[in-house]
Amino acid sequence: MEKREFHVTAETGIHARPATLLVQAASKFNSEVSLQYQDKSVNLKSIMGVMSLGVGQNAEITITTDGDDEADAMNAVAETLKKEGLSD
Repeated sequence: MEKREFHVTAETGIHARPATLLVQAASKFNSEVSLQYQDKSVNLKSIMGVMSLGVGQNAEITITTDGDDEADAMNAVAETLKKEGLSD
């Protein structure tokens, strides 16, 4: 299992478009990928779950991956967060 924390820097937080990109990145892998925010955890492969968290600017989120390709899944999600300007 891999676990990393990220600080959301985007002014709009994780809204529909970036949430979709994160879900697409996570969905490419067999591992379980979850996003935790304010004591709530959702499957990062579920757009409705991610949107339900309402992650805003300056939020601290935790991404957890668990499975055969957990390292690749974590790297893909982290790269998407950085590429989309969501996290530094």
